[in-house]
Amino acid sequence: MKIRPVQDRIVVRRVAEEEKTKGGIIIPDSAKEKPAEGEVVAVGPGKANDKGVVRPLDVKKGDRVLFGKYSGNEIKLEGVEHIILREDEVLGIIEK
Repeated sequence: MKIRPVQDRIVVRRVAEEEKTKGGIIIPDSAKEKPAEGEVVAVGPGKANDKGVVRPLDVKKGDRVLFGKYSGNEIKLEGVEHIILREDEVLGIIEK
């Protein structure tokens, strides 16, 4: 991919949502919600504070993150939907 986010922005690819519930019911596409979980594919260098010192981000490439339902800006890269978020829009990092 040929994208490099600026400042405190990150690029996230949504993870695929489950097709079935735990009870075995198949969920149609029209009833699915967009997942609020994704994998970080690119990270900006960080944002400069008032003194000009750049603070690196806590999120790194490869992390799985949770974000708000209406957070960020959706874009399409190489036919795949991605979201560009600010670091402060990330709700949490999923530990493995």
